[in-house]
Amino acid sequence: MTLSRQAAMNIAKVLTEALPYIQRFTDKTIVIKYGGNAMVDEQLKKNFARDVVLMKLVGLNPVVVHGGGPQIGQVLHDLGIESSFVDGMRVTDSRTMDVVQMVLGGLVNQDIVSLINRSGGKAMGLTGKDGDLITARKLVIKRSSPEMLETEIVDIGHVGEVVSVQRGVVDMLVRSDIIPVIAPIGTDASGASYNINADLVAGKIAEELEAEKLILLTNVAGLEDASGKVLSGLNPEQVQALIDDGTIQGGMLPKIRCALSAVQHGVRTAHIIDGRVNHAVLLEVLTDEGVGTLIASNQEAVREQTGVTQTSLQGTASSDNIE
Repeated sequence: MTLSRQAAMNIAKVLTEALPYIQRFTDKTIVIKYGGNAMVDEQLKKNFARDVVLMKLVGLNPVVVHGGGPQIGQVLHDLGIESSFVDGMRVTDSRTMDVVQMVLGGLVNQDIVSLINRSGGKAMGLTGKDGDLITARKLVIKRSSPEMLETEIVDIGHVGEVVSVQRGVVDMLVRSDIIPVIAPIGTDASGASYNINADLVAGKIAEELEAEKLILLTNVAGLEDASGKVLSGLNPEQVQALIDDGTIQGGMLPKIRCALSAVQHGVRTAHIIDGRVNHAVLLEVLTDEGVGTLIASNQEAVREQTGVTQTSLQGTASSDNIE
């Protein structure tokens, strides 16, 4: 089959546009938090796997951290276990934690590994418990108000936060040309297991690996201004202003905070991108345009990455699902 002249020019444009990005990011680590529609829609799942394999083949080092909230919810429902949430986080008793480990560390993790391997890559699945990758501690939620005599401590069970990341485990896999696929489960010194927000795990791993990029796949186009236009580039001060004025709220807050922490602790850029777009990761990493919002450490870095200066900071960004 012979390509038309226009089709050939379009393909050539895409390939030549990707070249400087491939050269720039060769041997760089890209941490990707995989979640949302991209984990549910069959075509999006296949395209994500192909994107990750292509990145590895052209010399980048992708590291995948995945969520699995809907899948956990479905298995709990099938088992007749009721789910409840506090501030968007799943209350996780011992029985629920067993299900979380089965779904995240088994069903979901191995499905992703299989997809990547069938697309021509070499992936290996692990949880934060493997090789003591993620040391965690119990997450403490405190509530207070003028009417309360003392601060209330809310116990949500086996829900944790990251204390430390053992980067040697990931480095070993990357050096072996393996794509790590990590489930967000950690343990404390006593061996207790914890379910950890996948965005936060991805952010901490990106910080520890001194990654070039942290990419968070979501079900929104990015952060938008009042007119509905996606804000393509923000610095930490602008992000904080969006939080302070209520533009960023709900389940979007953990994503933004982990992105903000990442760029403040050595990650060059963080990206909140629309996982509903086919090949969203490749578009964000290897093209001029991208499909979401970039956060960089300062305005100069924003301009370097996007070629624009963001001035409008009014909009709304909210998501209820933070798993």
